[in-house]
Amino acid sequence: MDADVIIIGGGLAGLVASDELVRAGKRVAILDQENAANLGGQAFWSLGGLFLVDTPMQRRLGVKDSFELAWQDWQGSAQWDRLDGPLPEDEWAQQWGRAYVEFAAGDKRSWLQEHGIKFTPLVGWAERGDGRAGGHGNSVPRFHVPWGTGTGVSEPFADKARAAASAGSVTFHFRHRVDGLTFDGGTVTGVRGTVLAPDASPRGVASNRDAIGEFELRAQAVVIASGGIGGDHGLVRRWWPQRLGTPPAKMITGVPRHVDGRMLDIADHAGVRLVNRDRMWHYTEGIQNWNPVWPDHAIRILPGPSSLWFDALGRRLPSPGLPGYDTLGTLRLLRATPDIQQYSHSWFILNQRIIEKEFALSGSEQNPDITNRDLKLLLRSRLGRGAAGPIEAFKEHGEDFVVADNLADLVRGMNGLTSEPLLDYSGLRRQIEERDAEIRNPYSKDTQILGIHNSRRFLGDRLFRTVKPHRILDPAAGPLIAVRLHVVTRKTLGGIQTDLSGQALSHDGERIPGLYAAGEAAGFGGGGAHGYNALEGTFLGGCLFTGRTVGRSLARVL
Repeated sequence: MDADVIIIGGGLAGLVASDELVRAGKRVAILDQENAANLGGQAFWSLGGLFLVDTPMQRRLGVKDSFELAWQDWQGSAQWDRLDGPLPEDEWAQQWGRAYVEFAAGDKRSWLQEHGIKFTPLVGWAERGDGRAGGHGNSVPRFHVPWGTGTGVSEPFADKARAAASAGSVTFHFRHRVDGLTFDGGTVTGVRGTVLAPDASPRGVASNRDAIGEFELRAQAVVIASGGIGGDHGLVRRWWPQRLGTPPAKMITGVPRHVDGRMLDIADHAGVRLVNRDRMWHYTEGIQNWNPVWPDHAIRILPGPSSLWFDALGRRLPSPGLPGYDTLGTLRLLRATPDIQQYSHSWFILNQRIIEKEFALSGSEQNPDITNRDLKLLLRSRLGRGAAGPIEAFKEHGEDFVVADNLADLVRGMNGLTSEPLLDYSGLRRQIEERDAEIRNPYSKDTQILGIHNSRRFLGDRLFRTVKPHRILDPAAGPLIAVRLHVVTRKTLGGIQTDLSGQALSHDGERIPGLYAAGEAAGFGGGGAHGYNALEGTFLGGCLFTGRTVGRSLARVL
């Protein structure tokens, strides 16, 4: 045996599983097709937000939360509907969903703190929902931001793995690409694959795929923690569901190229059951990174509720197409509406006053105040005058931004970013003026204005994320800003079906001895713990929870 357990993937889920195994005295081999600089995987690049329920941070901001409310929200968002017939795809997914909410309302925060993860006072209100009490969305703010952003979550576990490697408990096999599982009498006993040529590329940069050899490793168990398909647009298009319309002709990429999903098909061909492969999570507020790390590097805007959202033809999106409300509902509006399916973009229109308070950007590198744990910079950038430095940099250098002193010039600039002039100045002006007329009173019939007033009832949003209602066309709030938005490929919501211990199931629904799965490869638990929709802060959380569960399960049985 080369190790007690082989873990395929050096991302967050694999690192957490490794830590649990090492603490139990087991020897672990971690394989990754990338180099050592990429340890920590996608988590390193993320904002790091985590879904937590009924925390001291929430209570300090006047938020009343509970497991019961969170579970109601989760079920309304998941909408599991594959629970009948032989081998239902959602059988284990639903159980994992409930277990995760129990974790988020239970020992998740204390467990994270034990691992050195600390939280900022910020609690965000992500995925505000589709407007139904029992439908998709968070009833209250639950998006907790850790100090260090994604690096603050991934690096403690990466450091533990490095320390374990120094002590001899962990062996890293970087530039080792797994091409198949090995079996002995129906039990998974190891992996085989290709050794790739050394590549010293920095973290996230696409590396070579030059083969220089082959390898085979054996262990008592194998954990697949290899991630999803977001870096491969071909696979995204292959599994794109009809319910979301047509995939855009152009998409940009929210994950490095090595998030290629190839291990999922390898598992499928080996007899492992994959479910819910048509469920996926892609953002609609993407912009091209002006300083890219990987090909078509996308940054997602995390918008407050005040920007106006227009389709490619200049029509204001109806509810639930409101900034920060319903990710897949908005994607469906943009991709299933017949006369705009040929276009791959939409637009935000806002002003300087809105961008200063309401725009945030996803990613550890776009939030230096939190990533560098700089409280003074956090307060200055979030509460002071002017937009944060990374946002101003995008406004100045980003190819998707248009800035103008008046609407006519703004529309002219917007039309200059598309192959043909699709936007009509008079139509846009009429819609913006109609919206502006609705803010003269503290009540309104406009759904978005109602949402702004609701948002400002939450102290955290009033301080950090939602500007006081005002006219978009107010010259004192200018200049005007338009942002061309693209679809960002990001997460796979389906995956390897597992039981509640993380053990993988076969095509006929039987447990496969020696094989486990965690993280995105397992649909964040059971092949689809999110169902159709995520509540945000749940992807890193799903990696943490599944990695912990698999590590503890294997520690008990080996």
